[in-house]
Amino acid sequence: MDLTQLGIQFGIILVVFAITMFVALYSTFAERKVAAYMQDRPGPNRAGYGGIFQPLADGLKMFTKEDFIPDTKNKFLFILGPGLFIVTALMTSAVIPWGQTMHFFDRAVILQATDIDVAILFIFGMVSFGVYGIMIGGWASDNKFSLLGAVRASSQMISYEVAMGLSIIAVIMLTGTLSLRNIAEQQHGFLDWSWTWHGHQLCYPSWIVFKQPLAFLIFLVCAFAETNRTPFDLPECEAELVGGYHTEYSSMKLGFYLFAEYINMFISSTVIAVIFFGGYNYPGMDWVNNTLTSAMGNIGANLAVLVGVGVLFAKIVFFIFFYMWVRWTVPRFRYDQLMNLGWKILIPLSILNIVLTGGAILLTK
Repeated sequence: MDLTQLGIQFGIILVVFAITMFVALYSTFAERKVAAYMQDRPGPNRAGYGGIFQPLADGLKMFTKEDFIPDTKNKFLFILGPGLFIVTALMTSAVIPWGQTMHFFDRAVILQATDIDVAILFIFGMVSFGVYGIMIGGWASDNKFSLLGAVRASSQMISYEVAMGLSIIAVIMLTGTLSLRNIAEQQHGFLDWSWTWHGHQLCYPSWIVFKQPLAFLIFLVCAFAETNRTPFDLPECEAELVGGYHTEYSSMKLGFYLFAEYINMFISSTVIAVIFFGGYNYPGMDWVNNTLTSAMGNIGANLAVLVGVGVLFAKIVFFIFFYMWVRWTVPRFRYDQLMNLGWKILIPLSILNIVLTGGAILLTK
């Protein structure tokens, strides 16, 4: 890799990092506005026009608040916990394909920080590693409520990672790849004419959600549990645990924990959009690409790529809104109900879906 390509790659990483932080920052604002709308009240409206600067005011408040560290024997681990949690949350965005390839001065620019063949495994690894940040912080707080919240979080995330992984196995069987870019490319456009049945060509929607609706449903439920969102926010259940695993945290250490949850919500929405809803693909994209390219040449081709990026972010915004909608609509589960749903319902359904997918693949060959 030459220096120019290395610089382009570094620039893409910075842009992805900036977009992730910006979306997570204003997701906090959107959360409060959605809650206010559902509860028939105005919400934050003092900082800037319509409260548009409220996230910046919240961030400034977190930075300037007194940083309190309890009298614990594990001060290093107490500080390490939130840092580890937010770093692992940010690293998951490295393998997300944000769009097709753009061209500048005869140089191809892939809109992805890094394209690896095992991107799905990388995301699962980072998600699994992130639970250590919660566990370390809760244990090092030397507080029974924090420790109980950390134990709940680790048990919950480990339980639902099993069902989430099994649901993705069916998708991998269908696509034959672990690369998110390859999965997105196989959902090109909206209609797939490559299916055959006894020599007859069939047309079928190319988005995986139409081929794997059960896998999508299981993955979506598990995503709520993995991100500790309502109705699965048992690790920070204020009615029982004061604040859960981050009860003893203040200032930006608390901000890291809260901010990382919104980053995880953004990344999980992106992964759902890429794997199940075509990512940057949309109906009629070939017509748009051909029209813009023929009208403006290379500039038009790049504009067509940006349209795809905009479509991807529209899908992401919808799923972020869905997270917020569910939070202010569905009541919290009991912990035994949470565990029963994961082990007794979602895992058997995931295994059943794998068997059905294998049978369907054999029948269509």
